[in-house]
Amino acid sequence: MAAAPPPRPASPNAVRHLGRFQLLRLLGKSARTMQWLVSDQRANQDMLLLLPRVQPASAAALQRWLDNARRAARIDHPGLLAAVEVGEHERWPYIAYECANLSTLSEKLGSKGIAAAELVPSMLQVLQGLAFAHEAGLAHHDVQAGMLVLDDSGHCALLGLGACLPADGEADGEADGLPAQRRAAERDVLALGLVLHHALCGMPALEQADTGVVIERLPPLGREIVRLPWTGAHAIPEPLRAIVNRATDRQQRQRYRSARSLERALHGWLRTDGAAGGGPIMLLLDRMRAAGLMPAMPGGAARATRLATLERERSAELAEIVIQDIGLTFELLRSVNGSGMRGALGGGNGPILTIRRAIDMLGIEGVRRAANALRTWPGPLNEPQAAELSALIERVRLAGKVAQWLRPAGYDPEVVTLLAMLQNLGRLAVQYHFPDEAAQIRRLMLPAPPAKPGDAEEPGMAEDGASFAVLGVDIDALGAAVARHWGLDDAVVHMLRRVPWGAPVHSPDGDDDLLRLSASCANEVVDSRAQPAHHRLAWLQRVVQRYGRLLGVGLRDLQLAAQGVSPNDAAAAQDSAPATDASTAPAPGVTP
Repeated sequence: MAAAPPPRPASPNAVRHLGRFQLLRLLGKSARTMQWLVSDQRANQDMLLLLPRVQPASAAALQRWLDNARRAARIDHPGLLAAVEVGEHERWPYIAYECANLSTLSEKLGSKGIAAAELVPSMLQVLQGLAFAHEAGLAHHDVQAGMLVLDDSGHCALLGLGACLPADGEADGEADGLPAQRRAAERDVLALGLVLHHALCGMPALEQADTGVVIERLPPLGREIVRLPWTGAHAIPEPLRAIVNRATDRQQRQRYRSARSLERALHGWLRTDGAAGGGPIMLLLDRMRAAGLMPAMPGGAARATRLATLERERSAELAEIVIQDIGLTFELLRSVNGSGMRGALGGGNGPILTIRRAIDMLGIEGVRRAANALRTWPGPLNEPQAAELSALIERVRLAGKVAQWLRPAGYDPEVVTLLAMLQNLGRLAVQYHFPDEAAQIRRLMLPAPPAKPGDAEEPGMAEDGASFAVLGVDIDALGAAVARHWGLDDAVVHMLRRVPWGAPVHSPDGDDDLLRLSASCANEVVDSRAQPAHHRLAWLQRVVQRYGRLLGVGLRDLQLAAQGVSPNDAAAAQDSAPATDASTAPAPGVTP
């Protein structure tokens, strides 16, 4: 059998026909594919033709290409441009598409890029199609700006699925199994992130339009970094900037692992941005209706039985029982602060921020109804997710205790306790209603170990950036939206926002601001427990720098509080100890 002739590269200047197709104009090309505008002389219409840059090397390779393209052509989704023909002419395989009223994203892009509000809806359509293909076991392998086509109505779709086989060294999903499919899908998502980057700023990443070439220059294959510029013709909102920068992050572990994850982040940003502040609650509303804001803590039945034996006059004891259950605590605050509820119950216009007052307004029967309305633990969560929620609740409870210990003299301990807990409202809601996304956020915040001994470790993302990158919205914004949904006013919502970690801490303007700072300090102290052991001291030292002078606390106080020891109790214990022991023993709870 004669050997197959060597592959011949395409020669656009010499070849102006491919069978019945007259080649009119080269629309785009990459190292692996090319797109031509052609005239179909048989149908007397223009079409879009996609071909490989190099002919398949053998008859078997040609057949493999055609089989892959025909398999892809059977996948039907609005986000994927439907192929009308898969064929070959003189060993040049092709996929043909109708192109009436279509233009490629490359043709639309100019040096100014495209405004975010216009671009993101189109990208969501493409991501939905790409995710659908990945779930069917097919990767694209050559996502480019020229592969995205838009019609007159603004609908966007991805073409070229099945036109590119895995290159040497790349995974073949069908042959190599699920891990290979995942790697190929992640490469597609990275390429689409580079297209997003190009479209937003008007310039391709690394001044190279071919996403495949850029990927070869990014880690782990290269050492280049791709980040959106700070200036441009169109302003890029910070949440969207975090999403796109995560898509092209230099650390592989930080990038999106699936098209669905990137789609959810962009969709969350679009809903939030487009709803002018109403969007965050929309992300939670459906699940809140079905499962409530939080479930009852374990032991809820026993607490309900105990509540039934108490009288209204014993509200202090009743409040102690209620505050043990964070779900019930939040449900009572929601009930008494709801629209019209305070007036109906004679609560006046001010917000209710103590459980004692909520019990006085609702009565023992109202408390029992609220307890019985909660879903039993752990609601819809599986065992690992429930364990994560339980651990978060314990940290939130500790933050409430620390806020009590560190509060300035003269302030109601229950108020500052609840404020510290409510500053975690968004975190708790995300952990309960979006546990998979919560896990992604935690992973993005972790520092990466050094690649080589002696190198500095790569820092993780800040929480707000990680939240933007996963959900398209800041976690604190979700908590604020829930608080507004309850009926709390803007002054209280401001108190429920922590001081951003990177922002300076200013002298408080009044009592509300001082309470906010006390709660924020308490939460930062508890956050130190989540840091790697070798970072905890530096973390607490920074907390002291931020709050020490304003709240009158020192490093020793915060070290004790971080380990669950009240500084006052520790001081009392030290005062009562023998003098010989006090001079040599370390502070309780502090490692010497």
